[in-house]
Amino acid sequence: MLFAILMVIGLGGTLYLATSALGGPNPRKALKRRVEALRERHGEGGVLAATAQAQIRKLMAQRQSRAEGLASTLIPKPALLKKRIEQTGKDITLAKYGAMSLGLGVLTMAVLMFKGAPFFLAFFLGAFVGIGVPHFVIGKMIKRRIAKFNSNFPDAIELMVRGLRSGLPITETLGIVSGEIPGPVGIEFRMVSDKMKIGRTMEAALQDTADRLGTPEFQFFVITLAIQRETGGNLAETLSNLADVLRKRAQMKLKIRAMSSESKASAMIVGSLPFIVFSLVWMINPGYMGGFFSDQRLIVAGLGGLLWMSIGVFIMAKMVNFEI
Repeated sequence: MLFAILMVIGLGGTLYLATSALGGPNPRKALKRRVEALRERHGEGGVLAATAQAQIRKLMAQRQSRAEGLASTLIPKPALLKKRIEQTGKDITLAKYGAMSLGLGVLTMAVLMFKGAPFFLAFFLGAFVGIGVPHFVIGKMIKRRIAKFNSNFPDAIELMVRGLRSGLPITETLGIVSGEIPGPVGIEFRMVSDKMKIGRTMEAALQDTADRLGTPEFQFFVITLAIQRETGGNLAETLSNLADVLRKRAQMKLKIRAMSSESKASAMIVGSLPFIVFSLVWMINPGYMGGFFSDQRLIVAGLGGLLWMSIGVFIMAKMVNFEI
């Protein structure tokens, strides 16, 4: 028991040090520094104070870059993870992601060990929660943002069509879409317009956005513009047809979702039923189910059952997942 307490204290200290090292500057201290900089800038010796504050900001930027470098070293495949985080549209750095994952894993491990679970079981479950939960949350955020993007994207194309028919060039219509369409569509088109303003070509800026989003809908749009620029033709009519195709594609997805909803509900019920029964029996008779957390044989049997159930749920999910 003393060993477990020492382990929890050590892990807590490690988490605190990692959070202090990877976390950004304190907002209150940053605000205080900005106020002091303003006071000194408008008082005597403002130039020297401004220079000192600039050096402090440079040091803080170097500290954040070091934290990002440390996170990139410790996290496997940092480029792929950074791309996934960028797809969420949130301001989350690798250092913050690593600190949250580490904190969640250590907290789960500490709770399990406090409840009397063996060290190795608590360690592996803590690692599973610390790695799996943030990955799952990031995936849900990406799906939510992509769904919102795809729902507004045909309207953006229709707006471009009206601008082209009124005589505006394609570059101007991109700027109009960035200002008129809310949500992820406006943000992504604004980024495209900003890249074009600093010298990037329209094709390169659009392809960068398509690579980051990873959606077939936007890739269709980029390919349409590339083909039209090479072969010529009525761009407004081509984009109008593309918007109609994307709307029909969305309708087909909704129809498939409705037809497969029964199978998905059955899979969810079958997959969650063992956990519900286990929890109910544990609430009624904790001693009877407590062996799964203390007996090594039952722990191995439980992990094997979880593995086979995960394989079954994965197969059922693939059977009701249709690509259009």
